[in-house]
Amino acid sequence: MDRRGFLKTTLVAGSAALAGSDLSAQELRDPEEFVGILVDTTRCIGCRACEVACGETHDVLVPDVLNDGALEEQRTTSDKQWMVVNKFETEAGDVFVKRQCMHCYQAACASACPTEAMEKTKKGPVIWHGNRCIGCRYCMASCPFDMPKFEYGEWNPKIQKCTLCFERLEEGQKPACVAACPTDTLMFGTRAKNLEIARHRIYNHPDDYVHHIYGEHEVGGTGYIYLSAVPFDQIGFRTDLGTRPYPEYTKEFLYSVPMVLFGVPAFLLGLNALIGGPQPGEEKAVEFESGDQGGGDEH
Repeated sequence: MDRRGFLKTTLVAGSAALAGSDLSAQELRDPEEFVGILVDTTRCIGCRACEVACGETHDVLVPDVLNDGALEEQRTTSDKQWMVVNKFETEAGDVFVKRQCMHCYQAACASACPTEAMEKTKKGPVIWHGNRCIGCRYCMASCPFDMPKFEYGEWNPKIQKCTLCFERLEEGQKPACVAACPTDTLMFGTRAKNLEIARHRIYNHPDDYVHHIYGEHEVGGTGYIYLSAVPFDQIGFRTDLGTRPYPEYTKEFLYSVPMVLFGVPAFLLGLNALIGGPQPGEEKAVEFESGDQGGGDEH
C-alpha cells in the first residue's frame, strides 16, 4: 500500500474511532490528579489524523492532509488550527512531532489573566472563558510555548488554543486526537499513569529513547509529556525553560503590590511635608519664570 492509500485508510479508521472512544465516566470526571497525554514521537508516522480530528471536533480548520504538503515546512499553531504535526530531519531519520498547548500544571497564561478568563481546571485542561475576557492578551505574552492565539481579523475575537477536548472529557470521552491516532502515539491518562508508561518504555528500550521525558519537569510540569529517540532540541522543543513554574517568577512582585498601592503614597506624602510642600486642602502659589518651557515649582 502506498502512502496515499495508507493515509486514506488511517483517516477513515481514525474517524470511526472517534465514535467509539468512550472511557469510564467516573475515571475522567473524578481523576485522582490532572489528566494529560503522553506523546511517543518514535511511533508517529505523520498521518495527521489527529489534525483532522481536532478540526472536525472543534469546528476549526480541517486540513487536506493528502494534498496540502504541510509537512514540507515548519508550522506553528494558529487561531484556525489548534494543533499541528511537523516533520524534522534528524540523526535518527525523519521524526514527526505533534504540537499544541502543553496544559502546564502551573499555567502562566492563567496566572497572568486578570479576569480569570483563562482557567486551569481541576481536571487539568487549561480553557478559556469568552464571557470573562477583556482582550488584554496577557495570556499570549506569558506563555513560554507561544500557544494562545488571538483572532485579529474577527469582529468579536476569541483566544484560540487546544483545550484538551475539555467538553469530551466531561462526557467521559478521550480527546479527539487520541481517539483518532492509529499507532498509539498518543496515550491519554493521569500524570502518574503517563509517567509510569514513559519510564517503563525508556527502561525496557534504553537504546530507543533519550533518557528524558519532556514535560515532566519543564516549567514545573506539563499535561503533555513527550518521548523521543533524539535530543529534544532537534525536534523543535525549547530546552532553555528550566524547571521553575513561570508564575513563581512574578510571585514576589505580586506580593509587593499592596506596598506599592498603600506604602508609596504615604511615603510621598511624608516627603512632601518634610520639604514644606502643600498639605491636603492647602494651596500653594506657583511662580513661572519667563523663558521656562515646562514651568516648575520653586522651593
